[in-house]
Amino acid sequence: MYVPHFNAIPDEAGLRALVAGVATAQLVTVGSDGYPLVTFLPILWEGDTVIAHMARANPHWKQIDDGAPAVVVATGPDAYVSPSWYASKAEHGRVVPTWNYSAVELVGRARIHEDPHWLRTAVDALVTRHEGHRPQPWSSDDAPQRYLEGQLRAIVGVEMTVERVEGKAKLSQNRSEADRQGVVAGLRGEDSPAAAVVAEAVDAALRGAGQ
Repeated sequence: MYVPHFNAIPDEAGLRALVAGVATAQLVTVGSDGYPLVTFLPILWEGDTVIAHMARANPHWKQIDDGAPAVVVATGPDAYVSPSWYASKAEHGRVVPTWNYSAVELVGRARIHEDPHWLRTAVDALVTRHEGHRPQPWSSDDAPQRYLEGQLRAIVGVEMTVERVEGKAKLSQNRSEADRQGVVAGLRGEDSPAAAVVAEAVDAALRGAGQ
């Protein structure tokens, strides 16, 4: 990942918060023909391990050898940035469009799990992550046992040991304060939930830079 120093997410807490907030990622490995294979997955990153699962019918998993190099990319909200929002456009006009976004790239080695106990534990961990805060959280114990066993047979587990992590938050940090304020105002004026989230991230970064 190309990460200019001013776009780097500097601490592990920030990296983990972004991945936990997104909760999904693209798993990328290389197939036997040398071409990349990509699958979108719900993930959990705990310690130095990422766990996930995919459909058994997905041929991707059959080309993941034990210990195969892999990349997991979690991407947060993103938004187009118009040069018309920059205060500097009126000053000299030397501005162009860009895109603001945040992403974390985890690099490591993957392995596949077919053991029912491993799969049940992984699924329960994912369920707890997304159901635990609900007034009446769903549990795998709520499903008929035979039905659940059938569902587990239809998936395979993916585990990746993380060896390197990089994070990037491209939030107009290379622009002047006036330009960044213009980006915040412009994004807030867009009819897009993602743009609104990016606007708050740009604003938070701007306020943090001023402290």
